[in-house]
Amino acid sequence: MKTSLLHPKFKWNDRSFLHEDDLIQFVDACYPELSDFVTEWFSESGLIRIKTSGSTGVPKEISLKREHMINSAKATASFFALNEGAKVLHCLPLGYIAGRMMLVRAMIKGWEMDMVEASGTPEIRDIRYDFSAMVPLQVQNSLEKLGNIGALIVGGGAVSDELKERITDLKTKIYATYGMTETVTHVALAPLNKASGLEGGKTVYKALPNINFSRDSRSCLVIDAPDICADQVVSNDIVKLISPSSFQWIARHDHVINSGGIKLMPELIEKKLSKLIHVPFFLGPEKDERLGEQMVLFVESDQEYDLLSVLKSYHEERPRILLKFEIPRKVYFVNSFIYTETGKIQREQTMKKVLN
Repeated sequence: MKTSLLHPKFKWNDRSFLHEDDLIQFVDACYPELSDFVTEWFSESGLIRIKTSGSTGVPKEISLKREHMINSAKATASFFALNEGAKVLHCLPLGYIAGRMMLVRAMIKGWEMDMVEASGTPEIRDIRYDFSAMVPLQVQNSLEKLGNIGALIVGGGAVSDELKERITDLKTKIYATYGMTETVTHVALAPLNKASGLEGGKTVYKALPNINFSRDSRSCLVIDAPDICADQVVSNDIVKLISPSSFQWIARHDHVINSGGIKLMPELIEKKLSKLIHVPFFLGPEKDERLGEQMVLFVESDQEYDLLSVLKSYHEERPRILLKFEIPRKVYFVNSFIYTETGKIQREQTMKKVLN
């Protein structure tokens, strides 16, 4: 048995494993979608194939080094002071990096892992969990049960201001994650409530150990993490760099809309509109002969109403908050957006569905 790859104290739904073949047989029988992953985990090559989510482009398969995944798992366990025997809840999809890294952490650190269905409302037993990971929708639907979890990381999408308000006084330490498949899940964490150390209401991401940040000429984040990435990772995320180990996220560079020479950052404007729109929505570009691009609003709803008038009235009442050029030119109501398997809106695919 390779104890570095399978800790002897590891438990999966209260089941222990004497050796790696025992685990492989269990996965083949109960979680066949993980069979290739677990087989590769114990292979001699040390390379693990992982799918990207497709939220910012076409989904693809990449190979990660097992040693990088181990280093990432150890960094997370160290940050949260989670040792062998820790009780953790796994409620994420198994096909992508976040769900698979929950399993890796448990395997190498000897955690006792409860795995439940990766639904929008995960089953949280009335026991004490030391740690879990969720997407924002799961957090939203689990507020009454979150007190059973000591520390929680949230990824896979932005956490709305409304949700932040609802979790601010919870005793659970809740953190937003920043990362991607190429960085073996998160490389930075940001406190989201008082229990985790949030101060001043600003979401500031702080690097895990031995990770440094810089910016390129586009003001996009550059990640230097030798323990988990062989090369620097250049992101498309525009950030405000606070220090080499901390930053504030601003917007996606590839979402910026150039409308008549004015560069509009959809995510910043969406944050303002979220106070007025309480269903899924996003802003995107539409070709325009005069402006080149105009900013339009896509709203997931089967009922149409005069939303533009609502936004214009809000601008008139609060012109310093919602600027005139931040009002979208058109609104498209869409019965259903296109989502990734991990629940993120696929903006480009949804826009093509509507505009083409």
